[in-house]
Amino acid sequence: MNTLNKKTSLQKSILIPKFLLYLVFALAGYSCSSVPPTPIPALQTVSYVDLDRYLGKWYEIARYPHSFEEGCFGSTAFYEKMEDGKIKVINRCYMNSLSGELNEAIGKASIVDKNSNAKLEVQFFWPFKGNYWIIDLDKNYQYAIVSEPNRQYLWILSRSPKMEESLLNKLKTKIKNLEFELKYLSLAP
Repeated sequence: MNTLNKKTSLQKSILIPKFLLYLVFALAGYSCSSVPPTPIPALQTVSYVDLDRYLGKWYEIARYPHSFEEGCFGSTAFYEKMEDGKIKVINRCYMNSLSGELNEAIGKASIVDKNSNAKLEVQFFWPFKGNYWIIDLDKNYQYAIVSEPNRQYLWILSRSPKMEESLLNKLKTKIKNLEFELKYLSLAP
C-alpha cells in the first residue's frame, strides 16, 4: 500500500511540471504569427514620436493575420499615459461581427527607445512581451504604421474608422518598399 502511495505521489509530482510545460508551449504558440520573419534589411522606426499626440483612440484599418485577433471586427486601440510613465493599452473588438460580443484586452507598454519614443514593448500578460515599433506616422498623427523588427506583425492604424483608398494605396506602397509581403495584408473587418 505504501508503494502505491509513493507511486501516486511521484506521478502527481511529474504531472504538475508536465502541465506547466504544456502551458508554456500553449502560450508561446498563442503569440505566434502566421507570417514568416523577414529580418533583412533592418527595419527602421520614425525618428520621433510625441507620445502626448499619439495617445488616444486608433482604428485598425489593415493588418497581418495573427491568432490573437482571430474573429475580431471593428478593432480599436486606446492608449493612455499612466502615472508611472508607462502607457495603458486597451484593445477592443467585436467577436465574429460588428454586432458581436465586445472583447477587450488590457496591457501596458514601456518605452524602449526614449530618444525616439518609437520603440515600445507591450505586455498583455506576464511573462510575454511584444515589440511595438512605429515605422511610419502622419505629421498630424492621423495615421500610423506599426510593426516589429522581424516584420511578422503589421498594422495600419487611423484616427478615423475609414481611410481613403488613395491614402491606403500610398501606405501599401510604403509597406512594400520596406520589404513587407503585401499578400499577407488584409483589410480589417
